[in-house]
Amino acid sequence: MSSTPYDAIAVEVPGGLVVVVVDPDDGAVVASGFTDLDTVFGFLADAEQARGHTVVPPTAASVRPAVEALTAYAGGDVDALDRVVVRQLGGPFMQRAWDELRGVKAGETDTYAGLAIRAGRPAAVRAAGQACAKNHVAPFVPCHRILRTDGSLGGYAYGLPVKEALLVHEGALLS
Repeated sequence: MSSTPYDAIAVEVPGGLVVVVVDPDDGAVVASGFTDLDTVFGFLADAEQARGHTVVPPTAASVRPAVEALTAYAGGDVDALDRVVVRQLGGPFMQRAWDELRGVKAGETDTYAGLAIRAGRPAAVRAAGQACAKNHVAPFVPCHRILRTDGSLGGYAYGLPVKEALLVHEGALLS
């Protein structure tokens, strides 16, 4: 993790304004979401240290990969977010589930049960749901692509209208 303050930006994408926090040492997205800056900084394990954050222009080298990916995503390159390096803390199952979430491609959806299977623990459907709920690098780790078994949207930390807008943008739902 960064020994220097984190850098932050906000970019408009389908679904709304996404706030992104980047580790300036390696450019990895370490927190992001469709919420305010203080909430996103609160996602970090070292939230107290993160208070020294810097909101940088979108042209800053540290945030350029995230800005370019989000801009491309908003412009229709729905796979652009897959190319961004992300990092978040969690146990082995969470890490595996988050990796598997990145394997659900734009335009596709899966279920919580399907995510549990992908993550190697078919009976851990609730744990798969928790992996989605504790994902603090949305939309880069696309937990919005996970639906209930009956095909309904289920929940989303940033509200169902945001989830629906992302899925429509990606072609997984009709508008």
